[in-house]
Amino acid sequence: AFHFSVLLKLYIHYFFSGKILEKLGLCSQLGFTRYMRQGKKLGEDPKLFIKDLQFGKVPVRIYQPRAPSAGRRRGVIYFHGGGWMFGSINSYEPICRYIARESESVVVSVEYRLAPEHTYPAQYEDCLTSTTHFMKTAEDYGVDPACIIISGDSAGGNLAAAVCQTLVGRPDLPKVHAQVLIYPCLQAIDFNLPSYQQNCAVPILFRERTAFYVLQYLKGDASFLEDVLEGCHMPVDVKLKFRKWLSADNIPKEFKVRGYKPKVPIQSSNEVYEAVKKICEPTFSPLLTEDAVVRQLPESFILTCEYDVLRDDALLYKKRLEDGGVPVTWYHIENGFHGIISLFDKGRLSFPAGKKGLDNIVNFLRSL
Repeated sequence: AFHFSVLLKLYIHYFFSGKILEKLGLCSQLGFTRYMRQGKKLGEDPKLFIKDLQFGKVPVRIYQPRAPSAGRRRGVIYFHGGGWMFGSINSYEPICRYIARESESVVVSVEYRLAPEHTYPAQYEDCLTSTTHFMKTAEDYGVDPACIIISGDSAGGNLAAAVCQTLVGRPDLPKVHAQVLIYPCLQAIDFNLPSYQQNCAVPILFRERTAFYVLQYLKGDASFLEDVLEGCHMPVDVKLKFRKWLSADNIPKEFKVRGYKPKVPIQSSNEVYEAVKKICEPTFSPLLTEDAVVRQLPESFILTCEYDVLRDDALLYKKRLEDGGVPVTWYHIENGFHGIISLFDKGRLSFPAGKKGLDNIVNFLRSL
C-alpha cells in the first residue's frame, strides 16, 4: 500500500507540475515529462563493454559481456516502453545492463523515434531497421545469428511483436529464435476488456492514458479519444471480424472475478473510422494478425501483471500463440502492476515481485 500510494503521488506530481510549467510558458508538459523520465548514461561497467552506434540511421546502445565466451553468444534486441512517446536508451540502461550481465547475452537497446513528433509507422520502422541490421551483422558482435531474441516492454512489447511477425516473411534473414513480451499493448480496438474495467485507475497506466498514447502514436493528437474509449471508433462488422481473436470469451474465468460487464457494440461514424482505421493493421495491433503468421512465430515468453490494463491483451495473444502451436512460457505477477519491471533497482520504489519477474526473463534467455 505504501509503494502504491507513493507511485500515485509521483504520477500526480509529474502530471500537474508539467501542466503548471506549460501554462507559465516555461516548457511543454511533454518536454517536462520526458526530462523527468529520461535517465542518464551510467559510468563504466566492470562486466560489460558498452558502445553507442547507429544501425542504419537508428541510434542504438550495445552491451557486450567482457568475459570470454567459448562460442558465439545469444543476441537480445530490446525496445523500451513509454507509450511510444517517452523512454530512451538512457532510461532503460539499468534493465539492459542487468539482462546482458545476468544472461551473458549481447543486448542491443534501440532509440526509436517518438510520438507525437513522429507518428506510426516511424517507431515500427526504426525497430525493424535496427533489427534487420543486427541480424545481418550479428557475427561482428560475437552473436550467433541463429540465436537472436526480440524483446520489449509495454509499447516496446507492441513493437517487438510487430517486428517478429514481419520477419516471418523474410527468408533472406535468419529465423528469429524467440520473443520476449513484457506487459505488451497488442490491440487498440477494445478498451473495455476485463483488465481495462478492473484496473482503469491503477497507476502507472490508466485506461484513459492508454487510449491517449495510442492516438498520439497513430496520428500525433488525441482527437476522438472518447470515441476510442467507448468503442465507437470501429464499425460493428470490423469488431465481428476480429471477435474470434479479440473477445473476453477467450479470457480465463479467473481473470473476470474482480468484475466485468460486457459492453454492447456501438456503431461508429465514418469520420472517426476513417481517421483511425490503421489501428487494424497488424503492425499496429499485432493481436489481429492472421493465423498463418501466428503459426510461424518463434518460442515466446510473455509476462503479465494482475493490476494492469494491458493484462488481457497479453492473455489473448498467449492463447493465439498456443492455439497456433507456438511454445509459450508465461509468467504472471499476481500482485504486479504496469511498469513494475522498470522499478527493479529504484530502492524504496522497487518491488520484490518486479525483480523476480526480471529474473524469470533472464532464466528464460539462459535456457535458449
